[in-house]
Amino acid sequence: MRQRLLQRLRGDDGAAVVEFVVLVVLVIVPIAYAVIAVMSVQSAAYAVTQAAREAARAFTQADGLAEARSAARMATRVALADQGVPWRGDELRVDCDGSCLAPGTSIRVSVSTRVRLPFLPDSLADSTVGAVPVSAVHLAVIDDYRDVP
Repeated sequence: MRQRLLQRLRGDDGAAVVEFVVLVVLVIVPIAYAVIAVMSVQSAAYAVTQAAREAARAFTQADGLAEARSAARMATRVALADQGVPWRGDELRVDCDGSCLAPGTSIRVSVSTRVRLPFLPDSLADSTVGAVPVSAVHLAVIDDYRDVP
């Protein structure tokens, strides 16, 4: 009887299941989470890059300064929404050197946001640990042959 018990304890029966569970929990789950987090950050990086480009384009084509700022905000909102990035309203910043819509003027548009990492509770997601800052800058020049409004 004792001999049979010792033989059973020395055998490898069932060890593959245990090894598989340990492998999945310790290796595959963290790698899957890292891939999902990187994809979220990359999507937001693409969104802010596109938003900065479109906001600059909309700003330079407007007829007046108020219309230019409104068009830039709308372009930013649409570009961010296209990638599923929520619009908070403070992501856009437009800087001009001189008169904003004068021919030859450089326009610097920057868009920034914070990407919440997936599957984190709200207490962590709103802190610096649970969110990644993402930003983009686009420079545009008002056309030299543009009519001054």
